[in-house]
Amino acid sequence: MNIFSILNLMGGLSLFLFGMSQMGLALERRAGNKLKKVLEKLTTNRITGLATGLGVTAVIQSSSATTVMVVGFVDSGIMTLRQAINVIMGANIGTTVTAWILSLSGISSDNAMVKLLKPSSFTPVLALIGIVLYMFTKESKEKDTGMILLGFATLMYGMEAMSGAVSGLRDTQEFQNLFVMFTNPVLGVLAGAVLTAIIQSSSASVGILQAIASTGAVTYSAAIPIIMGQNIGTCITAIISAVGANKNAKRAALVHLSFNVIGTVVWLSIFCIAKAAAASTLLGESASLTGIAVCHSIFNILCMLLLFPFAGLFEAMIKKMIPDYSMTKTCFRMIR
Repeated sequence: MNIFSILNLMGGLSLFLFGMSQMGLALERRAGNKLKKVLEKLTTNRITGLATGLGVTAVIQSSSATTVMVVGFVDSGIMTLRQAINVIMGANIGTTVTAWILSLSGISSDNAMVKLLKPSSFTPVLALIGIVLYMFTKESKEKDTGMILLGFATLMYGMEAMSGAVSGLRDTQEFQNLFVMFTNPVLGVLAGAVLTAIIQSSSASVGILQAIASTGAVTYSAAIPIIMGQNIGTCITAIISAVGANKNAKRAALVHLSFNVIGTVVWLSIFCIAKAAAASTLLGESASLTGIAVCHSIFNILCMLLLFPFAGLFEAMIKKMIPDYSMTKTCFRMIR
């Protein structure tokens, strides 16, 4: 891998992040008010709250954006902490949609209809439609629609650029040795968390993992802990958004972090036990783009199934971690 490959990788990553950012911003402008109204109406019921978080995040492709929105609602009193918990759990599942979209680039078939499903086939069409709407229309809504399509096209071109830049690493021993250390699940979790915290997007982080996995050098044993860590790293955005907010908003941000940390600790422990006991050959196989998408979805669904029945206890735990200001003030007065 030479300097030009590194430049292509950096350029692909830049396009990927820029496309995701622009698409998300355009989606919020195009349907932001409607999404907010839906959130306000559909979060009183646990199931609909979960479904709302899932649906909104699937549309804007960012659990961080949904969680930041939820923190804002909690801060303004529109949403209670219990409602926020349900939405955040749904958001964690909704964010896996991006990985499924990106996994389409791994489809291989001579069938024309199947080829049309590949992003390399339909992305240029979306880019063309997008630029026409953005450049030659005057209505702001049509321009936003064009930017949504352009953002998605840019995201996909970035993904292809990243895949092309790292494709030469397939037979590089040094690169393969780099991922050997990720056979230690804890290191894998830390790596996933740090990378995702830096770029503040689990969707983008999973996309990068999929690009690297296209070389065939990443096994499921290495990929699964990294995916778990990515869910922790994405919480940084919500934590930043809660700075300066009221205690309930801080609790909502802590819900996002605690949910992913608890889920990772529980399922990583089970993963380590299963790995040690079974030493499954499946875990030693090279991870595919679709396989990473499956693992990402299964992990987030398992975390939801683990904690959803205990939402009340989860809420009580968060309130103990961040107690009411009045109680804290009373304690200080008693001490004085």
